[in-house]
Amino acid sequence: MPRLTFRGITVEQLCAISESLVDRLAVVCSCDRDNFTLECIQHAAVFGGKQVEAYPFVEVAWFERGDEVRDGVAGAITDHVLGLGIPEVEVAFTTYAKEAYYSNGTSFK
Repeated sequence: MPRLTFRGITVEQLCAISESLVDRLAVVCSCDRDNFTLECIQHAAVFGGKQVEAYPFVEVAWFERGDEVRDGVAGAITDHVLGLGIPEVEVAFTTYAKEAYYSNGTSFK
């Protein structure tokens, strides 16, 4: 945890940035590298009745860590995605409530 879900970039692009991105995220979040899960969703985007290139969008699902860490995570993701030559990207955060999150049937509260 955190789980990062990427849309609008290829699996190959994500693989190219994954190591350095996770290294930076581990420093920003003050946690181990193995805390991060990266997923790449490949899907068809449709606009105006035609298939179009999907817009780069990254969702970060996590337990809240505050404004400073959130800004650092968004900056790290943005820097890495733009570094692929992609002209723009959006990052959004979904925050889990500990009382509503379970691992093997045990609540995190």
